[in-house]
Amino acid sequence: MKIIIRLLAVLHGAVALSFAAAGVLLIGAAAHHLWSAVGTGIGDPAASLAVIEAIGLLAIALVALEITQTVVEEEIVRAANISAPTRVRRYISRFLAVVVVALSVEALVATFAAQHENPAGLPHAASIGFAAAALLAGWGVFIWLNRAAEDIEPDAMLKAKGEDAKVE
Repeated sequence: MKIIIRLLAVLHGAVALSFAAAGVLLIGAAAHHLWSAVGTGIGDPAASLAVIEAIGLLAIALVALEITQTVVEEEIVRAANISAPTRVRRYISRFLAVVVVALSVEALVATFAAQHENPAGLPHAASIGFAAAALLAGWGVFIWLNRAAEDIEPDAMLKAKGEDAKVE
């Protein structure tokens, strides 16, 4: 069983490394967009769209890097048992916080891009915003419902907090 657990840690590491590489590449792509915006001149409408696109890429890069950090901390450093209600809530909350922020930024980027390029794309941008709002509301309901499980198992919260010292 120890071999399987070590193999899973290696696989988690490979996935985390892949997410980190994707995040770095997205940051590079955003930098390229920003550089092209500077090259075309700030007053050019194409420059504004390049900056908006760079912001969207950076939001996605943030998600990739946050997933990297979460996987490394939760699965490799802590080797946490994800079956405990407290651990599940914390794990999901870390991930969803970044996803909701990234979707919100993407909704703004899509709104600005649609406003300048194609107003017919505004419903698409609105749907991204509604998806972010629905995800945020669902996350709030999940936390509210999960709170009772934490009250039943107060030792699990203390154990989860004790595991935080491994990553500080």
